[in-house]
Amino acid sequence: MSRLADVDLSLRLDKKEAKEQLHAAQRRLVQLRLRLGGQLGGELGPPLCVLFEGWDASGKGGAIKRLVEELDPRHVRVAQFAAPTHDEKRHHFLWRFWPVLPGWGGMAVLDRTWYGRVLVERVEGFAPEAAWQRAYGEIVDLETSLAAEGVILVKFWMHVSPEEQLRRFESRRDDPLRAWKLTDEDWRNREKRGAYEAAVEEMLHRTDIPVARWHVVAGDDKRWARVFVVRTVCEAIETALRDRGIDPDAA
Repeated sequence: MSRLADVDLSLRLDKKEAKEQLHAAQRRLVQLRLRLGGQLGGELGPPLCVLFEGWDASGKGGAIKRLVEELDPRHVRVAQFAAPTHDEKRHHFLWRFWPVLPGWGGMAVLDRTWYGRVLVERVEGFAPEAAWQRAYGEIVDLETSLAAEGVILVKFWMHVSPEEQLRRFESRRDDPLRAWKLTDEDWRNREKRGAYEAAVEEMLHRTDIPVARWHVVAGDDKRWARVFVVRTVCEAIETALRDRGIDPDAA
């Protein structure tokens, strides 16, 4: 079964409806974030870590912006990960992510993650097959350990159709203020879509675990995707708090 093929990319929200729904979801997230941070209720809640992966130009940046824009910037850390540096390559591939992981009462958002080992490093040959095959189990062990320590893990794959991706590429190319966001590597990756789809499907299959489920986001309509992301994070926090016997609405 293909997780990507099952995504309904026709989902849409009109501008007015999206604005209202996003505002409501963001307000709810502010309340929940204060609850996790101990500003409401008096005691620290569990750590929250939101992971973003997706196609190039799939809307990760826009979704992250809407997720955090109403939060006090002192209450959330956004970390972006590109290719590992020379020094980072001297360590286990998970090493560089540990410093940004949140503690109790904290929140972190990761723009690209440890899943690069089984995506770009797999497809581009940056990691030998034995290494990326082993990484599935290492990632599952990491996320299972983090969840056992209380971390709320929310994982998003931002999915767009090839046609919508091309439209966004061309829009960026033709806009002098956004052209920097489009690289030769983006075009090369697009030519390897089939190989990347196979890698994504295997990633979703092998790392979708009860304590860290994948949410595949229909991203062709940015407004719908952004509302979905914020709502999903809110729901994950509410569920985690209730599972711990904590009232999400306690003042």
